[in-house]
Parts: sequence; structure tokens; C-alpha cells
Amino acid sequence: MTRPIIAITMGDPAGVGPEIIMKSLAHADLYARCRPLVIGDAARLREAAAIVGNTVAVRPVKEVGEAAFRHGEADCIDLALLAPDHPFGRVSAASGEAAYRYIARAVELAVDGKIDAICTAPLNKEALHAAGHPFPGHTEMLAALTGTPEVSMMLVAPNLRVIHVTTHIGLLDAIRKIEPGLVERTIERAYDTMVRAGIADPRIGVCAINPHAGENGLFGYGEEEEKIVPAVRSQQARGRRVEGPLPADTLFFRAARGDFDIVVAMYHDQGHGPIKVMGIEAGVNITVGLPVIRTSVDHGTAFDIAGKGIADERSMLEALRQAADLATERN
Repeated sequence: MTRPIIAITMGDPAGVGPEIIMKSLAHADLYARCRPLVIGDAARLREAAAIVGNTVAVRPVKEVGEAAFRHGEADCIDLALLAPDHPFGRVSAASGEAAYRYIARAVELAVDGKIDAICTAPLNKEALHAAGHPFPGHTEMLAALTGTPEVSMMLVAPNLRVIHVTTHIGLLDAIRKIEPGLVERTIERAYDTMVRAGIADPRIGVCAINPHAGENGLFGYGEEEEKIVPAVRSQQARGRRVEGPLPADTLFFRAARGDFDIVVAMYHDQGHGPIKVMGIEAGVNITVGLPVIRTSVDHGTAFDIAGKGIADERSMLEALRQAADLATERN
């Protein structure tokens, strides 16, 4: 079986991305699963290797075909965007522009069929905006760059998977945006993703918006009945094992103990909170609905510890493994 080529975008170069990439590429078992290729700045990767104290050599290449994919070497399509003294731990337009261009190059390679998946190190939204790219995050940027009208964010942690109906918008805006069609399309993406992952008849739990799922109209203004119930009933009519809307507090407990294969969360914090409690170090962010596989770490740029060599690479390693597994299944 041919190992998939995974493009690793370096993220915001002032954050922990370069360090967790170099730490991850020191793991020999990763190369048994995939062929990793960094899209970034070779000089920054060398600096990160020195900071974390590993012996992985950085090997600049211009094209995918030049990469050797050998353990002990980090193949890097070197965009050479950064000044030699680029600081760690600071927001800057230069960092935001670099992060954007790493992603844009990875998308080009994916569209051309030269890579099998993208795995992203974290970016900083303030830096991205300062560079003139007003995206809320990676998910929306990737959707725009690939011309995809609608995608979903899925988070995976040990014993829990969550897909989101809405993500990077305020709570009042999220409630306004939620409607039966969007909820049903999100359930569809959850179902399809689970089937591709080898779960033939997935059990899907759908969160309510209000406490106690509205308590028969006691809480809220009938949002569950108006916005969620039609989507759940439509899926049930197709013979799918979908339950909801269910109170989020008990639903996440039941999902963690194994009653459901995936949870459909209505808004950002409803889904992110339980995932991060279950294991932020091994959490993975997967964008569902793109024409290319994309996974990411489930943490930010961590400017407070960037450049200190102490960032934990476990989420990056798990994101790479998930990307490799998904790419192998698709191929």
C-alpha cells in the first residue's frame, strides 16, 4: 500500500507550530503511516529543531517530487517568507501573511492531486486579519480557497467525536443561523464521515440548544421544535439511528461512555468544551465537506510558550495519524 503524502502547513511562525512539527517528525513510526511534507520556511524549522533539541535535519525542496520522505529529515517546500530575526510569541502581519500563504500553497498541491491530505499547525486570527485575510479561522479559509460553499468542523478526542452545526460566530448569531436544513446537512456529513471511517450504522446524538432540551417550552422560545426536530425526523425516516434533540449535558456523558458514535453540537463552545476536557493533548480538528482531507491540532498558537521548546506535540501527531488514516481509506 502506498503511504499517503500529508502536507503539513507550518501555521503562524511566531507560535508553537514549527516546534511541534519538528518534534512530531522525530517519531519514526509516523513514516510507516505516511509521507510528511512541510509547507513553510526551512530556516524557521531549523531554528525550531535547535530549540527543541532534536537532530532532524531540514531538507528544502521546491516540488513534491523532490522530497525523499526519510525519517531523520524534514522535507520542506520552502516559501522563505520570514526575516531571519522573526520573533516568537508576537502578533504580526508578516506572520499572518506567511500562515495564509502556507495554506494557499497546500491547497494548490491538493487540487493538483500532488498530495493526499493537509494537516495544519495553528494560526493566529489577529495576525491573519492584520495581513488582510479576514477569515475566522482555518475552516472558513479552506472553504473559500477550495470554493466549497459549506463545511463542518469535527473534533475528535479519546472516546468522543463532535461535529458542529455552527462554529466561529457569536451565540445569538448561531441561534439565528441554525435551521432545519443546516442541521440535517450537518447530520448527513456526520453520517457519511462515520461510514467512511468503517462504522456502517452509526449512532448519532443531536444536542438541543436550550437547557433540558427546552423542557417542553419552559426554556427558550421553541427552538428545538422549530430548528432541530424536523431534521432529526427526516433522518429517522431514512432509517438512520439519530436521536435528539437531547440535553447536551447528559448527551456528552452518554457519548463518552459509548452510547453514540458522534455528537452533533449546535454551537462552538457546546462542542469544544467537552472535547477539551476529554483530552486536549490528543484532540484533533477535522474539516468535513472539503474536496481535500484536512486535519489539525485542537489548540492554538500558544504564544506564551512559543520558542521555549516545551510545546506538546501529541495533538499534532494524532492529527497526522488521522490524516493518514483518512487518506488511506479514501484512496
